[in-house]
Amino acid sequence: MPDCLHRLTPHASHTPPGMAVTVQLTSRDDGGLQLEYRLSGPAAALRVPPLRLAAPADDLWRHTCCELLVALAGMPGYREFNFSPSRQWAVYDFDAYRQRSETVPPRWSADVRVEGGADGVVLRVAIAPTLLPGNGTQPLQVALSAVLEHADGALSYWALRHPAGQPDFHHRESFSLILPAACRA
Repeated sequence: MPDCLHRLTPHASHTPPGMAVTVQLTSRDDGGLQLEYRLSGPAAALRVPPLRLAAPADDLWRHTCCELLVALAGMPGYREFNFSPSRQWAVYDFDAYRQRSETVPPRWSADVRVEGGADGVVLRVAIAPTLLPGNGTQPLQVALSAVLEHADGALSYWALRHPAGQPDFHHRESFSLILPAACRA
C-alpha cells in the first residue's frame, strides 16, 4: 500500500504553536475511502467537543472538526463531509462553488471512531463507495481539511492547500489531491 499520509498546513491567519494535523487516506478495494485524521499537540491547547450520541448535526465547523470534500474531476458539483470528535457528522451536496444542492444527500450512519490522549486526538472514519461521487468508480478530486478550536476559543483552519487570502475549503483549487492514482492499493 503506498504511503498516503498528508500533512495539512494552517492558514496564515492563525498558526497555533505546537499543533500538527495529518490525514492518512486510503482508497479501499471496494472503491470507498478510509480516513484517519491525527490532531497532534498539547491536549490542553485544543478544545475537543465532548462525546455525544453518534448522529448527524449541522455547524460542526464552528468547533474542532475534520472535513473531506470530494468531486468528480472536471465537474462543478461536490460533496462535503464533516466529522467531529464528538462522533457527530454531516454530509452536504453542492451543485457548484458554495451553492447548496436542493437534492438531499443519501442517508448515512457514519461510524466515527475517536481516541484522545495527552498528545492529541485521532479520528477514524470509513466512507462507502455509494457515498462518493461516481460511486467510487471514477477519479476524484479531494480536499482534506480541519478546523481546530483552541483553548482560548480561537479557530485555526488547516488544509492541503490554501489558494485564497481567507480560509476557504470550498475553493476548487483546494481540491488538490487526485484519486485513485495517489492512494490506490
